[in-house]
Amino acid sequence: MNNRKSFIVGVKSTKLSVKEKFFLKKYKPWGIILFARNIKNIEQTFKLTSAIRKIFNDKNYPILIDQEGGRVNRLKNIISFENLTSEFFGNKYVTNYKEFKFFYKLFIDKTSYLLKSIGVNINTTPVLDLRVKGASSIIGDRSFSKNPKIVSNVGDYCIQYFHENGIGTVIKHIPGHGLAKVDSHNFTPVVSKTLGYLSKKDFISFKNKKTFFAMTAHIIFNKIDSINTVTHSKRLIKLIRNKIGFKNILISDDLSMKSLKGNLKENTIKTFNSGCNIALHCNGNYKEMEIVAINSPLINKFISKKTSQFYKILS
Repeated sequence: MNNRKSFIVGVKSTKLSVKEKFFLKKYKPWGIILFARNIKNIEQTFKLTSAIRKIFNDKNYPILIDQEGGRVNRLKNIISFENLTSEFFGNKYVTNYKEFKFFYKLFIDKTSYLLKSIGVNINTTPVLDLRVKGASSIIGDRSFSKNPKIVSNVGDYCIQYFHENGIGTVIKHIPGHGLAKVDSHNFTPVVSKTLGYLSKKDFISFKNKKTFFAMTAHIIFNKIDSINTVTHSKRLIKLIRNKIGFKNILISDDLSMKSLKGNLKENTIKTFNSGCNIALHCNGNYKEMEIVAINSPLINKFISKKTSQFYKILS
């Protein structure tokens, strides 16, 4: 594992190209992330993930997916989860707790079964951002609730149920994307709330989470760091470590998102300089993947240790 590098990339299609095989052997990313473009059916996707794992000779090699349910459904070519939004489960938690537990466990058990059948072992969920009135719809029904306590509690069940099924989880978007008024895929959100306000609201739902991974928000909290998004802010990464208390692997959100200003080389270097552990790049563009790979360090002892701990939950 030690000769791998601290980044995750996407691939272009439903099977690895010759160039991609060369790339994986040469640069050895820590993990791969799949999208709907990679998934035609169960058999084909399992072949793809098996081909990736064969290169690394590691049955536990990290393969990630954004499979939240609702509109974030990378398995849409296989099955529809449109009605099963986080908001649906958050409401159910409030209105009928017993039913919530039954349905939510069923939902996660079935999602896990599907993920394992295609060879995926990390799901980038739960979304622990708050539902905020007047904010960008990019979070919207992907949030469990506007109440941080409900978000936190449902998030705990999400992590627990996935771990019981041998699937890792990535809490996102730490320390909170809910207040963003614009979509960070296209613009840079700037949040002007004070640290005092954020500590009582948005940051609370991320505390005490028993997950191996968290994904940073490409957001500027200008009362804490007026220049850098969380991903590039030493001050905010320190806050995530010390105030929120997240001690495991920090993964950046996608470095090809437009929220980040500057070129990809700068953005990759700044991601590591701020204290993120792993850089994420999703679009499968080969030239961009090379820039991220060249500017990502080898995995260190911390990542290696945490990855080994994650491997232990895989059944």
